[in-house]
Amino acid sequence: QVHLVESGGGLVQAGGSLRLSCAASVPFGGYAMGWFRQAPGKEREFVAAISRSGRDTNYADSVKGRFTISRDNAKRTVYLQMNSLKPEDTAVHYCAVGLISGSGLTPNYWGQGTQVTVSS
Repeated sequence: QVHLVESGGGLVQAGGSLRLSCAASVPFGGYAMGWFRQAPGKEREFVAAISRSGRDTNYADSVKGRFTISRDNAKRTVYLQMNSLKPEDTAVHYCAVGLISGSGLTPNYWGQGTQVTVSS
């Protein structure tokens, strides 16, 4: 069983930045990692994914050029640097462990989520 704990969410003004972190309870070097988000009244959607080595990344069109995913396997942590935030980025953001797929990432494990709120 893999436990994932997200942190770094909060309230920020439009145009601001936040960095989310996700710490895993066990070494996760053998897995791809990713971030998803779910806004009120909407389905959970893919945001970004990173391969096991960290060499390959994939982003939703809505965040390309603004968000950067990275990982530190030694620290068992994956990050999501979010810049130029917009009110439409407001959502609960979830970390996931899984396999790279055509849809971005097919998750096997989820974190509990961290709230990101962007004010206009």
